[in-house]
Amino acid sequence: MKCFCYITLFFLLSLSTSAEVQFVDATAAAGITFRHVDGRTGEKYLLETLGSGAVFFDFDVDGALDLYVVNATHIPPPAPEKTPQTQAPRNRLYRNNGNGTFTDITGSAGVGDTGYGVGCAAADINNDGYPEIYVTNYGPNRLYSNNGDGTFTDVTQKAGVGDERWGTSCAFLDYDLDGYVDLYVVNYMKFSVAENEWWETQGIRTYCSPTDQIAGSHFVSEPDILYRNNGNGTFTDVTKAAGISHRALGLAVAVGDYDNDGYPDLHIANDMEADLFYHNNGDGTFTETADLTGTGYDENGFPGSGMGNAFGDYNNDGYLDLVVSNASGLPALLYQNENAAFFTDVSFVSGIGAGTLPYFKWAVEFLDYDNDGLLDLFVANGHLQENISLFSESTYPQMDLVFRNVRRQNGTHHFTDTSTEVGLAELPKKVSRAAAFGDYDNDGDIDIFLNNSNQPAMLLRNEGGNSNHWLTVQPIGTRSNTSGIGTKIVVKVGKLSFTKEARSGASYLSQSDLRVHFGLGKHLAVEVLEIHWQSGLTERFSNVKSNQILHIKEGHGIINRQKTIIQ
Repeated sequence: MKCFCYITLFFLLSLSTSAEVQFVDATAAAGITFRHVDGRTGEKYLLETLGSGAVFFDFDVDGALDLYVVNATHIPPPAPEKTPQTQAPRNRLYRNNGNGTFTDITGSAGVGDTGYGVGCAAADINNDGYPEIYVTNYGPNRLYSNNGDGTFTDVTQKAGVGDERWGTSCAFLDYDLDGYVDLYVVNYMKFSVAENEWWETQGIRTYCSPTDQIAGSHFVSEPDILYRNNGNGTFTDVTKAAGISHRALGLAVAVGDYDNDGYPDLHIANDMEADLFYHNNGDGTFTETADLTGTGYDENGFPGSGMGNAFGDYNNDGYLDLVVSNASGLPALLYQNENAAFFTDVSFVSGIGAGTLPYFKWAVEFLDYDNDGLLDLFVANGHLQENISLFSESTYPQMDLVFRNVRRQNGTHHFTDTSTEVGLAELPKKVSRAAAFGDYDNDGDIDIFLNNSNQPAMLLRNEGGNSNHWLTVQPIGTRSNTSGIGTKIVVKVGKLSFTKEARSGASYLSQSDLRVHFGLGKHLAVEVLEIHWQSGLTERFSNVKSNQILHIKEGHGIINRQKTIIQ
């Protein structure tokens, strides 16, 4: 009886800690008016289903996170000369005003691409201190160079990165550790509006499976692209030379050094095909190891419908674990890293599997939403078929999910669905696709931006996550790339050790804040802070106070830099 009481008390305490946090819809208050347009026509073009991405990044280097949101357009896309840019659906750049609001500066910044936009990423490609924007499209991709004065210049052709295939997710990474960020672009399939196919379900027209599109012989899956940064504003396609040779229905890329050898590795989530896992050999090449690492299939040996993916050390053992989202009827897959030897599918034993089965899942990400030091999980949901309710018990808009990570007394970790407790059940259900994560108001907890399919976007402000202590670190490379991408940061408090990386690729079609955020629970200070730069330099700092944003410059230590704190 006493044991039961202790267990009950532990459970209630866990819930009460979780319930202190609420995600509040701050979209209107923040001045964000973005609405996604997918160009749906009733013809059921598969192109309409994927949605578009977003990126949190500080484009003007003022310490406050700005927001770039990708849009699609009509099908077929109208000729530019017939539709003025101001009237066509276009991507948007929102500048953070530093007071909880944003201003749309798309026009003056020159980044309002009107193509059929899909994914995006941002990083400083020339190490001048200002991040560039890369956009994938169904059609020519775009690279916008940051001029450092609030404007951008389209340098796609000069840089050599304007591939015209159906691009989806993308990520910047320095795979060869030369101090310049390279670019990985995921591609989906060859697709023609004129040759599109569809299904009929109970006499109702529905979107066709991508594998059936391919089986119809009109369409084939596409290989991805790896661009090497030449250090002079141009890139070279090194896909084949680097061993990136597989062809698949790619939707997402997650970047992380899973084996702690100092070189970033890649996981590619594929739609209705086995996922790919590229191990970085450290010599400019990769080896595909999904079968060896156990990350291509679920525990039963079946491929999923990989939509989104992300690396994160959810059990704080110093090795990056992996999560991959899936279509409805399939679980979100949680792979536990077994000391870099292989991964184990712990989806159901961890509590993630059963809770995600009914949902059509897209963006997925590890985040410590309550700053207790344990990485939780967010899953964005929304069905593929907008008329699914006519022939199924499922719905097109669906509730997004949050799972809280709880460490049990035996040392194992279990995830509890706290979506209702944190307020997600009270929000209007949306058709969620992409999600970007970052502390846009610099108050010490992680907020969420959702780009919903053919609907208004939503900004969710985290209220109460900063009741626990926290530390945010922005690495600034000198010998390493200026964006700090790939930098491994270790925080030690008491007997605990947390390991995270500054990374570009994760979630779905999107990129989150490059600053690295740590929840510290009740700890007032960090005993040891280690920065492992990609150049090989390691720097250590002791007795670092919590509840602050640190800017650490490689070889120069902690530096003063303008930052905006919103109270």
